[in-house]
Amino acid sequence: MFRISKNKIAVFNITLRQITTMEFKQLTYLFLVILLSMTVFFTGPNKIARLRNLVKYILPANFFSLAVYLIWGTRFSQIGIWSFNPEYTTGIQLWNLPLEEWLFLWVVSFLSVAVYEWAKIRFSEFEKPNVFLAISLVLLVIFGLTAFLSRQKVYPFFTFFLLSVYFGYTIFRNRFKKSYTKFYITYLVIIVPIFIIKAILCSLTVVSYNSIGTLGVYIANVPIEDFGYYFLLVLMNLTIFEYLNERRFY
Repeated sequence: MFRISKNKIAVFNITLRQITTMEFKQLTYLFLVILLSMTVFFTGPNKIARLRNLVKYILPANFFSLAVYLIWGTRFSQIGIWSFNPEYTTGIQLWNLPLEEWLFLWVVSFLSVAVYEWAKIRFSEFEKPNVFLAISLVLLVIFGLTAFLSRQKVYPFFTFFLLSVYFGYTIFRNRFKKSYTKFYITYLVIIVPIFIIKAILCSLTVVSYNSIGTLGVYIANVPIEDFGYYFLLVLMNLTIFEYLNERRFY
């Protein structure tokens, strides 16, 4: 008669618990990405229907910004500016970046347009283009000075230098002025869930930053450079989306 000893059963139970725990941990980043993507439903069913009609302009904006950010992220991962803990990811790697990071950047890109369209309707009567233009000019100076003063640190220098160039081009090209109000509302809304998720990721060491390449200033374990990092990502998506949406090339 076939018998299984108690010791073997105990070992099997321990191994099963370890596998279950390990698999659950490995879904941590993916779960947070899915949670972030669900915030699109807060914009309401009417706005979601409108987004379907605008997807032909949303996706090119997403793809362009993603191309820039994935090249950026891959290079920074290679030189050790940031790293990802395999214990909290599925293990699927694309260009030295976990799949979850690709999805996170795309979700943020898509949500930036979704929240922007929501803001255009929700705050349709709130327009302060001159005020936000003045704020933009002040921020441009701050971004430029930060890039210059942190030129010995890779992450802040690259982030604020690229942000200064793109933001300066956007300001002086003077075609985005009417959208400044909704852009800042969008950024202030979307940075909240991004910050919460990044704080969780950094606290769990899902994502780690090399202090040698950063300013060393953290808010809830999130490096301050991240605020500029996502400011640029939202800005890129909205400026390209507005350009395509206004001109209706196709």
